[in-house]
Amino acid sequence: MSNRSLRNAGHRGINNRSHQNQGHMGMNALRKSGRQHSSHAGAPGAPPDKTHHAVFAADCLDVLRRIPDGSVQLIICDPPYNILMADWDRHADYILWARAWLKEARRVLSDAGNFVIFGGLQYQGEAGSGDLLSIIHEVRQTQLFNLVNLIIWNYPNGMGAHRFFANRHEELVWFTKTDKYYFDLDAVREPFDEETKRAYLKDKRLRPQSIEKGRNPTNVWRIGRLNGNSLERVGHPTQKPIAIIDRLVRSLSFEGSVVLDFFAGSAVSTRVAIEHARHSISTDKVPMIAEYFARHMANWQPDERFKKVTPYRILDQSGFSAHPVFTARTPIPEAAE
Repeated sequence: MSNRSLRNAGHRGINNRSHQNQGHMGMNALRKSGRQHSSHAGAPGAPPDKTHHAVFAADCLDVLRRIPDGSVQLIICDPPYNILMADWDRHADYILWARAWLKEARRVLSDAGNFVIFGGLQYQGEAGSGDLLSIIHEVRQTQLFNLVNLIIWNYPNGMGAHRFFANRHEELVWFTKTDKYYFDLDAVREPFDEETKRAYLKDKRLRPQSIEKGRNPTNVWRIGRLNGNSLERVGHPTQKPIAIIDRLVRSLSFEGSVVLDFFAGSAVSTRVAIEHARHSISTDKVPMIAEYFARHMANWQPDERFKKVTPYRILDQSGFSAHPVFTARTPIPEAAE
């Protein structure tokens, strides 16, 4: 919705801004009339008959340059941080290198699309490293994307420290191409505990339907890192937890849309996309990506939610041209009413 629709009206008595927020009241009016906000207009009513997933080793720019304009709904990006972990983590001019894939990411992203970049702000004495602040500064200077949220990934487990406070968080920055981006909050709400639910239901200002849906998970996500003996581990040194990718895929994409991860590492994005009936493209410069992905699928034990997984097809590099990204187009939501 536009910034004009988000102005807060004055209020006397208890200062609950949500009850006097024009955008909030507009959303309630849409729900009561059985309509949806424009951000949901692009979501189809039924999942595809089959999903397609390209998983192969390739340079990110080579892959991006093959993808048509505006054909991707969600980009999940965990780029190298330039802290010399391996040959793939070494760039003489990090921002010059990042600038190329940032521009290509904007081109392939749909107007309703979302772009999430993992990163960190905690690096010390590593001039020229891939600090997320540098990427945010580049995006702001070039006006490539809009910033929606800075998400804090807070984890209880991590390395100790003696010369500074031990790090217990990383960051994800959520960018969009336009203000028509798709976002499904209901898909990722967290249920209230029974005591809290009972207390909220006594508050006549709150809608019972909203309480039953659960809480907004906020932009601070407490999810543990993968330790060395985690059952999710497939061997990649910077593998991200499935729970984080799952939340991103469910809230920022919809069934039948395309999820792209061009620094895919272990291809966990494709593992999650299969569960949720999205198409996906997971590529990485490291040739091990196919083996990592095979381990993911070997470890996969679908829970009760996924008894009826949509049939899927895995494509290698030679079959990439058969991917729906080349034939389908992500619907663009209509303008807000």
